[in-house]
Amino acid sequence: MLKTAVLLKPVSRLLAIGVLLGSMACTSIYRNHGYVPTAEELAALQVGVDTRDSVIEAIGTPSSSGMLDDSGYFYVTTRFRHYGARQPEIVSRQLVAIRFDQRGVVRNIERYGLEQGRIVELDRRVTDSSIEDKSFLRQLLGNVSTFNPGNLVN
Repeated sequence: MLKTAVLLKPVSRLLAIGVLLGSMACTSIYRNHGYVPTAEELAALQVGVDTRDSVIEAIGTPSSSGMLDDSGYFYVTTRFRHYGARQPEIVSRQLVAIRFDQRGVVRNIERYGLEQGRIVELDRRVTDSSIEDKSFLRQLLGNVSTFNPGNLVN
């Protein structure tokens, strides 16, 4: 009887540790990505007065800017929730758009988010490296044929 009581103690400890680790693995982990200026920082900007340079000095460099016509600065922040082995879920996203006129003066300041029903899709463009299908050995042997000893002499 005494031996079984002594054996149950380590087993119950291991079981308690397993339950504790299992419950910790299922807690939500939040991660923030990006930057959006505060309401006070945005209130310091004056529509019709501030320029591109003064905006960068006041609130910092934007996450991105208008690509085609350079019409504005965009500050984006996203909050993700990671839960166990599930795919990360977007909890909130905010976008501040500062638009400029042709002279580079602030024309409008807008704030968008998931709360208003506006989903801001962020698209990342990645340059193709063209080495996806090649193994390390194939890349190494491919570089041997491009080696020219004459380049070493000069």
